[in-house]
Amino acid sequence: MELTASTSLSLSRAFAPTISSKLHPRYFHFFSVSVPIFAKFQSTSSVPPKFSSSIVRSSGSISAKPSSELKKKRADSQQDLKLRALRELFSKPGIGIDAYIIPSQDAHQSEFIAENYMRRAYISGFTGSAGTAVVTKDKAALWTDGRYFLQAEKQLSSSWILMRAGNLGVPTTSEWLNNVLAPGCKVGIDPFLFSSDAAEELKEEISKKNHELVYLYDINLVDKIWGDSRPKPPSRPIRVHDLKYAGVDVGSKLSSLRSELGDGGSSAIVISMLDEIAWLLNLRGNDVPHSPVMYAYLIVEMDGAKLFIDNSKVSIEVIGYLKNAGIELRPYESILSEVESLAMRGAHLWLDTSSVNAAIVNTYKSACERCYGSLGNESNKSKHNAKSYDGYNGQSGGPAAVYRPSPISMAKAVKNHAELEGMLNCHLRDAAALAQFWAWLEEEIQKDVVLTEVEIADKLLGFRSKQAGFLDTSFDTISASGANGAIIHYKPEPDNCSIVDAKTLFLLDSGAQYVDGTTDVTRTVHFGEPSARQKECFTRVLQGHIALDQAVFPENTPGFVLDAFARSFLWKIGLDYRHGTGHGVGAALNVHEGPQSVSFRFGNMTPLQIGMVVSNEPGYYEDHAFGIRIENLLYVDEINTPNRFGGNSYMGFQKLTFVPIQAKLVDLSLLSISEIEWINNYHSQVWEKVSPLLDGSARQWLWNNTRPLAKP
Repeated sequence: MELTASTSLSLSRAFAPTISSKLHPRYFHFFSVSVPIFAKFQSTSSVPPKFSSSIVRSSGSISAKPSSELKKKRADSQQDLKLRALRELFSKPGIGIDAYIIPSQDAHQSEFIAENYMRRAYISGFTGSAGTAVVTKDKAALWTDGRYFLQAEKQLSSSWILMRAGNLGVPTTSEWLNNVLAPGCKVGIDPFLFSSDAAEELKEEISKKNHELVYLYDINLVDKIWGDSRPKPPSRPIRVHDLKYAGVDVGSKLSSLRSELGDGGSSAIVISMLDEIAWLLNLRGNDVPHSPVMYAYLIVEMDGAKLFIDNSKVSIEVIGYLKNAGIELRPYESILSEVESLAMRGAHLWLDTSSVNAAIVNTYKSACERCYGSLGNESNKSKHNAKSYDGYNGQSGGPAAVYRPSPISMAKAVKNHAELEGMLNCHLRDAAALAQFWAWLEEEIQKDVVLTEVEIADKLLGFRSKQAGFLDTSFDTISASGANGAIIHYKPEPDNCSIVDAKTLFLLDSGAQYVDGTTDVTRTVHFGEPSARQKECFTRVLQGHIALDQAVFPENTPGFVLDAFARSFLWKIGLDYRHGTGHGVGAALNVHEGPQSVSFRFGNMTPLQIGMVVSNEPGYYEDHAFGIRIENLLYVDEINTPNRFGGNSYMGFQKLTFVPIQAKLVDLSLLSISEIEWINNYHSQVWEKVSPLLDGSARQWLWNNTRPLAKP
């Protein structure tokens, strides 16, 4: 649903003065910086709730078994059958492998993927968004990170070994393969599902034990055993993203990209990241849950562009739009043949090997070798076979690969004026929906109405769906009561979730996709009387949140430098959390985007720049007890400091999220005067900006929850 003109205009005027004019020169500039990003904190499982019983007979006696236990046994049996079927394929003609690796990703390295690409979840039963499964002829292991340890413990059958990645003494996938396989084995992968960098690293590591990495281009073994029960590919139509939200037209974006290509010694580029394609072409799709993107590849050359996509998704209107932009349509499956054609035409092809899959990169390499080989000049072939560049300003006579980070990643991350305006506007509407939701939930809890985590998540969706421009959730809502809150990526299921009541902490992490922007917000509340321990932990998380929000830092500062700001108050009493503090967020795009982040992972050297959006979400989790997280979205802006040491500009953050923080959970004795002032100032802004969008009980709830606090 489109925003009404009056709503859009009034909100636009309200916020226009707050958006830095420093953004305008950045509209058309592309930056050649890209690093791996680390995802955020969502997805699945639960502690045992109330359960129903089934009667089973054993040795003449009758015993009651929880239905959840019976389902788990059936699921375990199904996973064992899948493993057996998978292993039977290892020895088939044309395959001949000793192990097979199943990653989480699709062919575009997406975090969220369509159901028909959820191969790792299908084979292992583990449904978290991050993980890698490895199956040998007699073993099966799954690697995941600290966000998912508890979930994986619940979902994996006894046939699987859980590898808690990052813990001391836990081997990597390649180290484990080198340990369990006899020297000289063959390890199979689907090269479409691995970035070129990841495949090359794996190849190098397993070669230490003389193992060979086998690219199975023509068959995915999981798809083979999935068979007819595999879901159909998504086929919903794509749409044009309105220029009033995009801020820059597709022609200008393509022109800037072509300038970058020329400066980098390239004549063409393959783009495979779905959000980069959507952003560059000002298109949006419906192929992936929670993310408004479509499955496609894009090749941009100096004199044209080709979009590889299922034609059934493209309406007459979109065909005309693409034609006007000089973009031709090609079948999705023809990407490799076009890559080969580029080599035959002597293209200097820009490839970001951190994101473009190994199938594409290796196809281009092989085509280049054939091209030079066909010239019958072995010395020339040898010379050009190694021709790759981190940067090259000339053009040789034959094809070459130019290995450089995607120039689109940073351009997309640095939001222009229209994108930030849309983010600000949609966050206000989202805040109104959340106020209505919290007012409703508090009243229901006070009346002792029995509500499950799933029912609460569904109710929140109902409030959001009434807001102008609402399209979808931006990730699966984490509605987590009590101990479930300690499962960082918890997702409640209808037949296996808990009741929300006044006795425990309740963590709600949720977000939405609107036509003009993307939201992501977490609040932790208690509807009764929190314990002193819970209040101390909550308050220290809040202090970290405030410290990051108030941070001022010189230009070119990478996000990892700021991560300790959010952790230091927990560190003082020996506590911490197992996830990054902040991730980038797209403008009406992926809720997790790079290249920027705020994380303890110090390998990400991407500087925070004016216009970038990041989350601020420190937390604390006690296994099997409770979880706490407080999350706002922020955007980077220039700060007017009294000094400019070294001639540097200094940066800070402006808020996008305006939702009250529960005062009941705050231990005021731990806070400084300035921290209390921050809370009061924030709540004053929340009331000022959101109350005009509310009436009745929701407006009263907002008033009650934005009253000033005073130190006792």
